[in-house]
Amino acid sequence: MFRTLRPGQLAIDIAVPSVLFMAGFVFYSGQSFQMVVILLGMCGALALRRLAPTLSLGVAWITSISQMLLLLPPDPANLAIPIVLYSAASYGSRAIRWLSLASAFVGAALIAGYVVLAPAGIAAVGIGLNPGSFAGDLTPIAQVTVGLFVFLAFAAFFGLAWTAGVLMRTWRKATESRQAQLIAERDVVVEQERNRIARDMHDVVAHSLAVVIAQADGARYALAADPDSADQALRTISSISREALADVRVLLGQLRFQQAEGPQPVMADLDRLYDQLRGAGLEVVVHEHGVPHPVATGSQLAVYRIIQEALTNALRHGDHRAPIEVHLDWLGPQLQLWVVNRSKVELPKAGTGHGLAGMNERATLAGGRFGTTLLDGRFTVYAAIPYTTAGVPA
Repeated sequence: MFRTLRPGQLAIDIAVPSVLFMAGFVFYSGQSFQMVVILLGMCGALALRRLAPTLSLGVAWITSISQMLLLLPPDPANLAIPIVLYSAASYGSRAIRWLSLASAFVGAALIAGYVVLAPAGIAAVGIGLNPGSFAGDLTPIAQVTVGLFVFLAFAAFFGLAWTAGVLMRTWRKATESRQAQLIAERDVVVEQERNRIARDMHDVVAHSLAVVIAQADGARYALAADPDSADQALRTISSISREALADVRVLLGQLRFQQAEGPQPVMADLDRLYDQLRGAGLEVVVHEHGVPHPVATGSQLAVYRIIQEALTNALRHGDHRAPIEVHLDWLGPQLQLWVVNRSKVELPKAGTGHGLAGMNERATLAGGRFGTTLLDGRFTVYAAIPYTTAGVPA
C-alpha cells in the first residue's frame, strides 16, 4: 500500500499540507469545528497522495461524504480532490487508477445532487437558510438542467485532473524505459569492449608464451651441445617477451582509458610472425595463389589474428615433424586462407578454450566465415575474409 519516496518528496508532501492546515485552522477555529475536521481530512489526503494513493483516495472520499452529510457548504479545501485524483491516476495501481476514474464521475454526480437538493434539506431541518439561496425555488426541469450542468462541469474538471495523472504516469514510464534502454546499451558496449580486449589479450599472450616456452625448451636441450643455438633461442625469447610486454601494456591501458588504441597488426607483419614460429622450431611453408588485393585494416587484423592463433595452436598441439602449410588464395571475391598441420591431439570440443571461438568471432566481425576440420590426422583452419569491411555491422 505504501510507496517508497525520496526524502525530498516525503518532506514536501508533509510540509505543504501542514502549512495549509495551520492557515485554515486559524481561519476556521473561531467559526466552525466541523470545518476544521473537514480541513484536516483534506490535508491528510494531500499528505498521503504519493505515499499511499489508495489510502489518500479513501480519506478524500470519507471527508467529502462527511461534508455532504453535515450539509456544509463547499470550501477551498475541496480543491484537494482533483489533486488526489491526479495522484491516484499517476501513482496508484491499475485497480486504483480505474477506481479513481469511476469516483470522479460518481463524485461529480453527488456534487450535482447536493447542489440541487441540499437547500431543500437544509430548510427542512430548520437551520434558517433560505431554500431560494440555492436551487430550491427552481422548477423541476430547471433543477435537472442545473444539476446536469454542474455534473458535466465537475466531471470534466475531475476527468481533466485524472487524465493529467495518466499522462504523467505514461511520461514517467517512458523516461524509465529510455533510461533502462540506455543502461542496457551501455552494458552491451562495455561487454563488447571487454570481449575485444580479451580476444587481443589471448592472441598476444597465448602466442608469445607458446613461442617463449618452445624456445626455452630448445635452449635448455641445446645449451650443452650447441651454445650458439641456445644463445639465439634466448635472444628470440627476449625479443618476443619485450613485444608481448609492450602489447600487454597497451591493452591494460585500454582498461583504464577507453580511447586508447590497442595493437593493430596488419598482414605486412605476417612475415615476422612466420619467422618467430620458425625460430621456435616449426617449419612454416607459405603458399599464395593469385595477386594480392588491397585489404581493409579491419580485415587485415582478422587475417593476422586467425593465422597467428592457428600457428600457435600448431606449435602447442601439432606434430612438429611435419611442415605447417599456410595458403592464401586471392583468386576469389574474398581472401581465403587455410592453415594445415599434422595434429597430435583430437579436435577440441566446442566451448573449450578461447582460441577457436576467438578465430570464429574475428571472422564473423569482419563479415566472413570460419571453420575447422580434422581429417586423416591433418587439422585445417579455414577462413574467408572480405577484402573490405565496408558496410559490415560492427
